[in-house]
Amino acid sequence: MKRILFAFVLLLLASSVQLSAETLQLSKGDSALVELSDSLKTIVARDTANTKSNGIKPLAPVYEFLSTTKFIWAAIILAMTYFGIKITINLISFLAEKSTRYRITLKGLIPLVRILSWVISITIIIVGIFSPSIPTVVAFSASIGVAVGFASQDILKNIFGGVMIIFDQPFKVGDKIEIGKYYGEVTEIGLRSTRIVTADDSLVSVPNAEVMNQSVSNSNAGEANCQVVAEFYLPLEINTEKVRKIAIEGAQVSRYVYLKKPIVALFFQEMEGRRSYIKMRLKAYVMDIRFEFAFKSDMTELVLKALIEEGIVKSEDYF
Repeated sequence: MKRILFAFVLLLLASSVQLSAETLQLSKGDSALVELSDSLKTIVARDTANTKSNGIKPLAPVYEFLSTTKFIWAAIILAMTYFGIKITINLISFLAEKSTRYRITLKGLIPLVRILSWVISITIIIVGIFSPSIPTVVAFSASIGVAVGFASQDILKNIFGGVMIIFDQPFKVGDKIEIGKYYGEVTEIGLRSTRIVTADDSLVSVPNAEVMNQSVSNSNAGEANCQVVAEFYLPLEINTEKVRKIAIEGAQVSRYVYLKKPIVALFFQEMEGRRSYIKMRLKAYVMDIRFEFAFKSDMTELVLKALIEEGIVKSEDYF
């Protein structure tokens, strides 16, 4: 029995020694953690003091200028801007269609209204609602700029091209232009692409980067009128003076003609195979570019009818 009690006492003593050793090790570990924490606090405090002494404000945490209320107000302003732009553009387009004289000028305001409205709206949201510190803005702008620059170079090229088109104005909304194989009226100049409606009523979107990198032919250069050319193929024995008079009179009586600019008839001798003929190019101006093709058709019909009545050409040659 004594041996059992002696063994039990020895076991208790051994357990006590082991617990004391573990406690001592934990105490040493806690002391190390405390020392590390104190060191980090000292380093942060020293860096903050150096930053303030150099006149540099530390970056504010993101949560200080972001909140649900601010996001709601930002969404409201963006929605108001979107619908405001829609209403303004529709009003400008309505007024432009009512005025032939100022149509191109009014439509040219549409891209400026769109881009200025968005710039003002975004500025109000950033400065007036979120109001971040300048270092925060610089830091976020740099980060976003690098990310976007690598991720969307083509988009940035198109946006830059759109801004250059809006301010350099090689053409405006409402102009008749030719880009590559497409010819039509410019209906929209956006930040990403330029849209034109062709003669067969097809809508074509051309990226602004491509527009800036190729030649663009502008038929009216901001004016309401533009030149229209109709071609006629005539026999060699015609009297060019008589035909010129008939052609000019035919163009003058068209309801689409713009009489403040000259009407010209030019003659060229051409050969196709073994056959020679006279090609007449009749140049006149339409009063409104929207009626360009209607004027060309009307002018062609009037001149051909007069030439047939005078016996200069035969109806079976054209009909």
